[in-house]
Amino acid sequence: MRLTNLDMDALRSLVTGLEAGSFVRAADRLGRSTSAISAHLKKLEEQTGALLLRKSGRGLIPTEQGEVLLAYARRLLVLNDEAMAALRGVELEGRIRLGLQQDFGETILRHVLGRFARAHPKVRIEGRIARNRELTEHLAAGALDLILAWGDGVARPHAETVAAIPLCWLGSVDNPVAWSSASAEPLPLTALEAPCMLRDIACAALDGQGQPWRMAFTSSSLPGVWAATAAGLGIALRTPFGHPASVRSLDAASHGLPELPVLQLVLDPAHGQENPLTDTLITLMRETLREHFPREWIVS
Repeated sequence: MRLTNLDMDALRSLVTGLEAGSFVRAADRLGRSTSAISAHLKKLEEQTGALLLRKSGRGLIPTEQGEVLLAYARRLLVLNDEAMAALRGVELEGRIRLGLQQDFGETILRHVLGRFARAHPKVRIEGRIARNRELTEHLAAGALDLILAWGDGVARPHAETVAAIPLCWLGSVDNPVAWSSASAEPLPLTALEAPCMLRDIACAALDGQGQPWRMAFTSSSLPGVWAATAAGLGIALRTPFGHPASVRSLDAASHGLPELPVLQLVLDPAHGQENPLTDTLITLMRETLREHFPREWIVS
């Protein structure tokens, strides 16, 4: 029996299109024409002998067999990209220290550490999860080589904005807060201990609307905030990314809550001089963010 080798470019078109929510967006992201993307999808169906996509509204979604191939395609592409990175960067050695905001610790950091370590086994990569102020202070002190942090309005010569992320109000899925904007009761909030940028944004937004509030629960770590929010002790302000399934985004208008700004996410290296380790890690960070964030959040 002759085995079929799946086309890697075609698999990348499939994965990119489904993750971007549009194969037109995939064509733009991959630098190909829409006809080339369509040819890739047709080729995959010919190679697998299966219908992989079906129409849903104006778009396409995977069939049951398409979902199976999608799962394998993601794994194949990761291995392909790791192999290429390893072959191109076998000479990399040394140590690099990466710091990330708490919001991205369980998702982005896990993927970055694993992929970087496999591609560059001679490099020792160290990760640190911390709050924004702590990250910027450690970067300035030379204790970190690269951070993924919130833009705080402070001009930093080497910082690069990589995403613009909307903020949102979050509440419990199973234990909604018994509060209404029409009531005289102050809104209960759950938040990180001060100083905290997102805590300050929440309080300023409520003050600007003239909405009374009270701090119902504070925590030194994000898991504590999630636990209190899921228990229904209060409403939190974070991003739509990375929160547990026990917490959901709330529609601001229907809950009488103020609209919130978009927050910049920046990659900030310790210095602007060329550094192969930092440059390689920045490239991997950009790729990982594109894989996990909605396309509209990404800043080109």
